[in-house]
Amino acid sequence: MEQRRPGAHLYTEPFHVALRVAIRERGLTLDRLRSHLARRGISVGVSSLSNWQTGQSRPDTAASLRAVRALEEVLGLPPESLIGLLPAANRASRAGVADIAPITDLLDAVPGARERGVELVSVQHKVVVDAQRRTSSVWTRTAVRAVRHGVDRYVARYYGNPGCVPQLVRPRSLGNCLLGRFVPHPSAPALVYELLFGHVLDVGETWVFECDLVDPTAGVSSEFAHGFRYPAEQYVLEVRFHPSARPVACHSFAQRDLSDERHPTGRLALSPHDTVHLVASAVSSGVLGIQWEW
Repeated sequence: MEQRRPGAHLYTEPFHVALRVAIRERGLTLDRLRSHLARRGISVGVSSLSNWQTGQSRPDTAASLRAVRALEEVLGLPPESLIGLLPAANRASRAGVADIAPITDLLDAVPGARERGVELVSVQHKVVVDAQRRTSSVWTRTAVRAVRHGVDRYVARYYGNPGCVPQLVRPRSLGNCLLGRFVPHPSAPALVYELLFGHVLDVGETWVFECDLVDPTAGVSSEFAHGFRYPAEQYVLEVRFHPSARPVACHSFAQRDLSDERHPTGRLALSPHDTVHLVASAVSSGVLGIQWEW
């Protein structure tokens, strides 16, 4: 009998079957596979991997498609052998969703950025959309609590719209902090920056600070989302629209993790002040955001 070469099934089988067989041939558990991906800076839950290999769901976000390409490497498969089995529409449907790989690269470039020194008491975002339908500014007020001694800064992240030039984005300190290192990505619309407290926190001590960010290259916007690196006790997101640029519809959405599909969580009615908002408590992880239609 002719021995089947590893990966031969990938060119004929459906995606979930090909993935399941490749995992079995590699002899990896899903938890071990998740660990391999994590070492490459890619976060995928065991439940998502399980759903992918049973056909209950398919990768269709930018982050999950990046995970599939990493799976090809981990499983010793030819490039595009798994990606090529996904429908073209599925591969392209979420092309506008931010890929966090550039953010991961930038965090690695900032010493201490991955150390968890605080827990989030509250995060408030106020997004201002101007008459040209662009996100003219993002105001942030953050309250943190130190979980270890010696915390004196917070590392913030920003991923702009397609076409964003990160070198031109301007974060500003507004209260109880000063701007530290500013690290734009050389080729992706991403950046990270430090907010220095000017004070060293002890364990359990809280700190409240404000900043805003102006992106003159934002272009027309249709959503704002926040991904949680740490759990937050409360999150508030408000979007303010210029009176001459009122959207026709708005809704909130959530993702359990970066590889999960986006789930609409409710329609939002525009207030008499041309605003919409969401409030969430005890957020453990994932992504929360508001999307609007023009």
